[in-house]
Amino acid sequence: MAKLESSLKNMLLSLTFITLGAAALLAGGYAITKEPIEKADRAKQENAIKAVLPVKDATLKDPVEITLDGRADKFVIYPAEKDGKLVGAAVQTYSTEGYGGRIDIMVGLDAEGTVVDYSVLSAAETPGLGSKIVDWFKTDKSNRSIKGKNPATTKFEVKKDGGDIDAITASTISSRAFLKAVQDAFDAFINYKNTL
Repeated sequence: MAKLESSLKNMLLSLTFITLGAAALLAGGYAITKEPIEKADRAKQENAIKAVLPVKDATLKDPVEITLDGRADKFVIYPAEKDGKLVGAAVQTYSTEGYGGRIDIMVGLDAEGTVVDYSVLSAAETPGLGSKIVDWFKTDKSNRSIKGKNPATTKFEVKKDGGDIDAITASTISSRAFLKAVQDAFDAFINYKNTL
């Protein structure tokens, strides 16, 4: 095979073919992985809903989207009923103010809005620091746990800001974002209840 002359035209042709080849490979990879990724995300969401519901044998009703003032994205409420009575909900909430960006959480609330449990759906917080949100706020140590607390009677802010909850050590930004997302879940749930 003859060596191509080093010219601007040949370099541009080579770069064009390499770029088109790389784009085709990326598009093919995306097409192959798109469906399995979406399926895994749906399964993670369904498992999170089941894990945080206040009554495990409750019947899930159709999800309801709630918008809070000044927020672009909607909060999704998964109401749970037993014997025709609202027993609580799983609320998909988020914060865009995490140290690593957006944090998505599923929060379980009982009928009064008390936090039953939570599950972190996605977060890109710093490993070993902000990533501790997965378990930190479930730990019965000092004032870390949010389980069993109601945002109507407990200030869901870090102590450094005058709140009632201990922040993750060396990760105040992630802690603030997480607690704000839980507070928003409560607010969205109360808005939903007011429509009933």
